[in-house]
Amino acid sequence: MVAAAMPDLQAAVDDFVIKLKRRQVEGSLATAKSTVLLLRQVVSHQRIPSSGPASSLIDAVKSVGSRLIAANSMELAVGNMVRRVLHIIREEEATIVAAQVGVTPVSDSDDDADVDGVPGLSAVALAAANRTALRAPSLHNLLESLPTSAGANVEPVPESDTKSRSSDKNSKSWKLKHGVIDAIGLLLGEIENYHSEISEQALEHIHQNEVILTLGRSRSLLHFFREAKKKRSFQVFVAEGAPRYQGHKFAKELAAMELQTTVITDSAVFALISRVNMVIVGAHAVMANGGIVAPVGMHMVALAARRHAVPFVVLTGLHKLCPLYPHNPSVVLNELKSPSQVLDFGEMSDCLDGTDGSPVHVVNPMFDYVPPELISLFITDSGGHNPSYVYRLVAEIYSPEDH
Repeated sequence: MVAAAMPDLQAAVDDFVIKLKRRQVEGSLATAKSTVLLLRQVVSHQRIPSSGPASSLIDAVKSVGSRLIAANSMELAVGNMVRRVLHIIREEEATIVAAQVGVTPVSDSDDDADVDGVPGLSAVALAAANRTALRAPSLHNLLESLPTSAGANVEPVPESDTKSRSSDKNSKSWKLKHGVIDAIGLLLGEIENYHSEISEQALEHIHQNEVILTLGRSRSLLHFFREAKKKRSFQVFVAEGAPRYQGHKFAKELAAMELQTTVITDSAVFALISRVNMVIVGAHAVMANGGIVAPVGMHMVALAARRHAVPFVVLTGLHKLCPLYPHNPSVVLNELKSPSQVLDFGEMSDCLDGTDGSPVHVVNPMFDYVPPELISLFITDSGGHNPSYVYRLVAEIYSPEDH
């Protein structure tokens, strides 16, 4: 469908699929941004028929999205962005339906048909109006609203009834497509700016002379600490995050900010947690039940924080919020990396190949799952939320049909 009509777009899709399979694009931010940019191309290149324009866009996005999700199921942000774009299409369609309900009194249909039709669509219209009222307006939508409202009071000319209906269909398709493109642009801006939105809340959560513990490296946390450093003096314990040791790089970045930083081994977390005021970490993904997928070792940190009644705070953008549950069979919560990160093949070659007895097996998981009962608070680009509120966020940004 998409491939036959647009070879350039198909080449872009194939290229991104290959990058996902080869792990050349990794991380929630990079994969989410690349997915949104690609889906915006899909929408802009899609030819929309006059009948069923929304279903045409939905089918095109689903066709490409299924390939992207299958390419690397561990990058949950890819599926999140596909579902967000599908939700945008459904929202824009509902907005157009709401506008149609508003101008039904001047249509050519019977009075009885109007009366019967309005109640059937009133719920959709009301829901769409409420959602669009909360959405940031785009210049396109503001400009488009002027001729529509002006033309709504003009009686159609009977002789050109067929032409007016045809042009109306074309204009609805055009409005849907460009409305979706504008909304995807807002989504892209949300992804690009989520670091700053989260860091603006730093002074509300970090106080003077506090000791904060984290594990590994998080770009959100780096911006968060940088903002807090402007007016607060505090200390950070960084667990190194073996075997990838991302905590070493993070500690170096914090030291460059002249922030008092201490690197500790992962096994020392329980020994030092009693000196800590708060644990603040990043996450790879947030599941629909409020649990998180985070770097390996995070579950141990969460258990230590719960044991010593230390708040466990997670920084995350809404693009990491996944509408799936961890018990879903299609959800992959972990990935095994190379054993070379754990053992040196040269020194351990005899043990690994079984030359001197039974062979040694090496397991190197990349992620941990932390259940919601161990999490105190989520700090997102839309504010702070308890884990029990995550289901509300899921309902706001995803459609049930796309879960």
